[in-house]
Amino acid sequence: MAEVKLAVLGGGGAGKSGKDREPPAPGDLGARWGGGAALVPALTAAFASPAALAVRFLTRRFIGEYASNAECIYTKHLCLDGRQIHLEIYDPCSQRGKLLLTDELHWADGFIIVYDISDRASFAFAKALLYRIRESHVGACKKMVESAVFLVGNKQDLCHMREVGWDEGQKLAVDNKCQFCELSAAEHYQEVAAMFMKVLRNVISNFKVKEKRRPSGSKSMAKLINNMFGKRRKSV
Repeated sequence: MAEVKLAVLGGGGAGKSGKDREPPAPGDLGARWGGGAALVPALTAAFASPAALAVRFLTRRFIGEYASNAECIYTKHLCLDGRQIHLEIYDPCSQRGKLLLTDELHWADGFIIVYDISDRASFAFAKALLYRIRESHVGACKKMVESAVFLVGNKQDLCHMREVGWDEGQKLAVDNKCQFCELSAAEHYQEVAAMFMKVLRNVISNFKVKEKRRPSGSKSMAKLINNMFGKRRKSV
């Protein structure tokens, strides 16, 4: 089973909508959330900012913005293209405005950067997050394969309040070599699900690249050991 870790990041309000709904009662989170999703740890006050996007994908339900004093990790088992995946989604909740991302850059296999199309400040913050991620790819934190990154303009249902144009989002994505889309977490579950599936496929593709690079080195090492000790080893 493949393990995939995604970080969903963005400025305050990027997950809200003009169609926010009432939250489930505290203590009723586990009972009312289906679809095999689990919240770790269970919180009596749940989501803020881009978390609504993650919860929409995990539960098919739209839940508006919440105040939270704790970071959240959501987990879900799913099947993608015949492959079993254990998915973990990280949302920093109350840590809006955090740009260092030191832990996230080492933890996550992919990033979903969310901004609110009706809030230019959230777009500026998304731009700063993308710069930080790109900077890590050319700096000391560079991995063998770059993380999958997806830029998402949320609240397409609030086009009448738009402050950030589609072309601005597209240009930012091109400049940072990541994918881009606009959607409404409140209105279209299928669009949210399709976006997450694209990110997961990109991450799995990166895994395959890593797997292709490893065998040559491991085979050379095995050959060296065999030459030294004169023993054959069976691959497990």
